[in-house]
Amino acid sequence: MAGNTLLTAVTASLCLFSGVSAWPFNKRQALSIDDIQKQALTNANKVLEGTLADGMTREKCTKDTVSIRKEYGDLSKDERLEYIRAVKCIRSKPSKLPAGKYPGAKTRYDDFVVVHMNMTPSVHSTANFMHWHRYYIWAYETALKTECEYKGAQPYWNWGKYSDLPKSPIFNGDEWSMGGNGDYVKHGGGMMGIPPGEGGGCVTKGPFGNLTVTLGPLMSTMDPALGIKANPQRDGYGNNPRCLRRDVNNHYTVSSLVPTNLASHITSNTAIGKFQDTLQNDTPQMSAIHSSGHFSIWGDPGGDVYVSPGEPVFWLHHGQLDRHWWMWQNYLEADLKSRTSMYEGGTNWFNPNSARGKATDKQWLDVVAPTGQDGIASNQLFSTTAGPFCYIYQ
Repeated sequence: MAGNTLLTAVTASLCLFSGVSAWPFNKRQALSIDDIQKQALTNANKVLEGTLADGMTREKCTKDTVSIRKEYGDLSKDERLEYIRAVKCIRSKPSKLPAGKYPGAKTRYDDFVVVHMNMTPSVHSTANFMHWHRYYIWAYETALKTECEYKGAQPYWNWGKYSDLPKSPIFNGDEWSMGGNGDYVKHGGGMMGIPPGEGGGCVTKGPFGNLTVTLGPLMSTMDPALGIKANPQRDGYGNNPRCLRRDVNNHYTVSSLVPTNLASHITSNTAIGKFQDTLQNDTPQMSAIHSSGHFSIWGDPGGDVYVSPGEPVFWLHHGQLDRHWWMWQNYLEADLKSRTSMYEGGTNWFNPNSARGKATDKQWLDVVAPTGQDGIASNQLFSTTAGPFCYIYQ
C-alpha cells in the first residue's frame, strides 16, 4: 500500500434501557458515568452470583475468585510501587521472539510491542478491536503476575477523573507515578490538529524517567522538527534506541474525555458496531474518545498507532477502554445478555471490503499469550468473567 494511502487510513481511524430494568432512574434523567459504573458493577456481581444470565459459560470465575481492577489514583502508594516494580521487571527480561527477526525487540516488554505492530491492521477499526485488546491487556497483566510475581490487578486510567492531567497521580513525576511529562522543548502540533503541550521532550522524572525505547517509529504523529530518529528498517522493527517522549496535555481531558461525554457515548449507542465506530472516529464536533486518550499522552512512541504499547501508560489507557466497553455491556440489566455477545465489523482496517468477522474467529497473541492460551475464539473473549478471564472493574 502506498504511504499516502496508509497515512490517510491511519488518520481517518485515529481521529477515531430498553425494557424492564433494575435501573432506578427514569429515562428523562441523564445518567452520570458514576451511575453507569455502579449499575454495571451491580449487574456483573449478579452474573457471578448466578441471579442474572449474560449467555456466557463460566467454569472457574466466581465472586470469591474474581479480580478487581482499580483506577491508578485509587491504588495505595504501596500498590502503585508494586505495579511499577512489575513493569520494570518485565522490561528487564529478555525477549522470547526469534533471535534476529525483530532487531529492536530487546526485552520481554518489547515482545508485546511487536505483537501489537504485527496485529495492528486486523485489530483496529475492525470487528476485533474491543475484544482483541481485552485479550491483549489480560495477557500483559498475566505476564506481570507469572513472570514478575505481581500480586495485583491491571490498573486503569479513568479519563474523566483528571482535568489537569500533568498533575495527576499518573503523570506528576513523583515516585508513585508512571513518570512525569516530557521535558519542555519548543515544538509544533501534530497531525489531526493535535496542539502542542508543555512537554514534547524526553521523560526525565519519576520511575520511568530516562527510559529507552527501541522499536519504531512507524507512523509518528509528532512534529518532524523534533528530529526523532527514523527507524533503520521501513517496517519499524529495527533497533532504534532513543528516549521515551511525552507531551501530556489537557486539550482532550476538557473536551472529548469529560464525564458527560463518556456517559453519553455509552447511553446513546445501542449496537456494538455503532459503539466501537463512534469510539474510534472523530466527528466535526468532537474528537474520538480512543485517540483522545492516546493523544493526551502523545509523544514517542505513545502517539504512534503501531508502537503505542511502548508507552508504559498505554496499558492504563486501554484498561480504561476495556472498562468503557464493560460498562456499556453491563449497565442495563435487560440488555446485558444481548450486548455481551454483540460482534460486528470487517477484519482488515485498510480493506473496507474485507471479510466480515465471525464470532468463532480465532484471535492471536503469539509469544505474549499465556501458556496454552493462544488462538482463542472471539466469542470466548466477550465477557470479563468467562473464557480465560476473571475480573471486573471498581
